[in-house]
Amino acid sequence: MTDPKDWFPSAEEPNPMRAAQGNMKPTLPKRFYKEAGFEERSGRYFLTLDGRTAKTPSRHDLVVPSSGLAKALAQEWGAQGEEIDPSTMPLTRIVNSAIDGVAPRQAEVVDDLVRYSGSDLTCYRAGEPERLAKAQDAAWGPVLDWAKATHGARFNLAEGVIHVAQPEEAVTAVRRAVERIDSPFALAALHVMTTLTGSVLIALAHSSGAIDVDQAWAAAHVDEVFQESLWGEDYEAMERRKRREGEFRAASQVFQLASR
Repeated sequence: MTDPKDWFPSAEEPNPMRAAQGNMKPTLPKRFYKEAGFEERSGRYFLTLDGRTAKTPSRHDLVVPSSGLAKALAQEWGAQGEEIDPSTMPLTRIVNSAIDGVAPRQAEVVDDLVRYSGSDLTCYRAGEPERLAKAQDAAWGPVLDWAKATHGARFNLAEGVIHVAQPEEAVTAVRRAVERIDSPFALAALHVMTTLTGSVLIALAHSSGAIDVDQAWAAAHVDEVFQESLWGEDYEAMERRKRREGEFRAASQVFQLASR
């Protein structure tokens, strides 16, 4: 079997987002299998390619905690054409990073997620124009209300980009919430969602079911959408955001399937 390290980026990187979005090899490998499936063994689900257990870039078994996630991975591998294109396999890239990078370094990933709470997107508001300020409040207010009601976390708001210190109690509450996520797959997915949105609060609110995937993605792009309403859409920016949205939705799917 072709070595997956030859085409997937290094997943030993403890930052799940960098591992999942690492540069791809310019030459794509040929598909070397006919069928992708999965097998259940002692309550764990192994991805199989022509009946053989698939491996991560670091040569660990590609094994996940739920049949739903295993089925989604098998579908992703089964959908490949004559060549294997990692850029079309976001679920696999996140799972690889979870197994190779997050599982042995979960404390580091938790710390990185908690750091986001010190400068969370939802805490920095525009004073003007009024329409933007209202849009931010409509999208971010419910997230902050959820953090306060669910975790007792009250965050300070700032106008503009000047840093505002957050209460230690709020940061500690975020740490407790993140530390409750003991699955490396869910933790990797949460990190990808946080990095893509710039908000651990949006990622946590979505992962808890307080807001759906569409609301979460929209909340992270209030400013961009407002600017586009004034100046028009930029094609390259739109394409970039579309790709990032695909990554976000894949991370959301991994989180939900890994938690079942």
